[in-house]
Amino acid sequence: MAGPLAGLRIIEMVGLGPAPFCAMMFADMGAEVIRIDRRRSGASVVVEEMRFDVTARGRRSLAIDLKQPGATDIVLDLVSQADALIEGFRPGVMERLGLGPDACLARNPRLVYGRMTGWGQEGPLAHAAGHDINYIALSGALHAIGKAGEPPAVPLNYIGDFGGGAMMLAFGVLAAMLSAGRTGKGQVVDAAMTDGAALLSAMMYGFRAAGTWSNRRGENLLDGGAHFYGTYACADGKYVAIGAIEPQFYALLLERCGIDDPAFRAQNDRGAWPLLRQRLADLFRTRTRAEWCTLLEGTDACFAPVLDWDEAPRHPHNVARQAFVDLDGIIQPAPAPRFSDSRPDTPSPPAQPGEHSAAILRDWGIDAGRIAALQNAGVI
Repeated sequence: MAGPLAGLRIIEMVGLGPAPFCAMMFADMGAEVIRIDRRRSGASVVVEEMRFDVTARGRRSLAIDLKQPGATDIVLDLVSQADALIEGFRPGVMERLGLGPDACLARNPRLVYGRMTGWGQEGPLAHAAGHDINYIALSGALHAIGKAGEPPAVPLNYIGDFGGGAMMLAFGVLAAMLSAGRTGKGQVVDAAMTDGAALLSAMMYGFRAAGTWSNRRGENLLDGGAHFYGTYACADGKYVAIGAIEPQFYALLLERCGIDDPAFRAQNDRGAWPLLRQRLADLFRTRTRAEWCTLLEGTDACFAPVLDWDEAPRHPHNVARQAFVDLDGIIQPAPAPRFSDSRPDTPSPPAQPGEHSAAILRDWGIDAGRIAALQNAGVI
């Protein structure tokens, strides 16, 4: 069956990191996403490393030299037929290429023009360089991550790039497409990673306002301060994760672990948390991770082994749910989420830049003579 977004046509101006991830999400759900790659000068080179670019999966590639005469017109011809365009460049880059929102919306008033940057399209920092760690620092999120008495921990770039950036852009583009379907009017979506990272912190800001969240790291319910919510080393050097917040789950954890120490009964006594965490740490070091899995996995004790990148695809739960797929020998996460009446096809492996240039233009109604002229001129 077709994916839930089958029939949508989206143009992706190929950039780095989070914008391709957003485009991958649309392609995973069945949308036709065309990658506009930059055409390098000289002979085309097959890049073996493209097969490892998981976020490029599921879509065809048109490589074009946007500095050549007629190149912008070709992109605008595609834009005129598209539902949305996605770009992740610094403010002003697309305008200098002649492909800014005004030019594109003039050709297609129903177009949703999705823009993603770190700082946003406006503001004092809008034109400054940055990366995920900078954006989440400004949002307050980075300050909250890490151990007590230590500097903020450097997380992977999930919060700014992918959660606060790519997924917020995907949500914004879908929301704007729904609006365009009702009103016939497209619009620009300005997705800033700083805004998105702040939004992901909404619950914590609420806790902070209520006086239940400290500005000091490692002292709170969900930041490793609580002994019943954290990770512990096992006898074999591997780790387990515990998240027994609710009283009934906490009670089961104590029961399954054979803990009858009265000190553990005051679950929410924050003053006792450091001592209880140390006692739990000592306990978990008495058995291997596999032994703890035998005792706790699958129960309501809110337990899971901490798996590495090689172990996760092989775990029985992930295997049963087909949570990972093998594309061209590359093990990678499968499309998510799942739908009861729509099942997107397995994504195709990443395309080489320009692999489908002529086919895309033909399929989108560009006549053969014009395609041949563009090829001869080195535009595509």
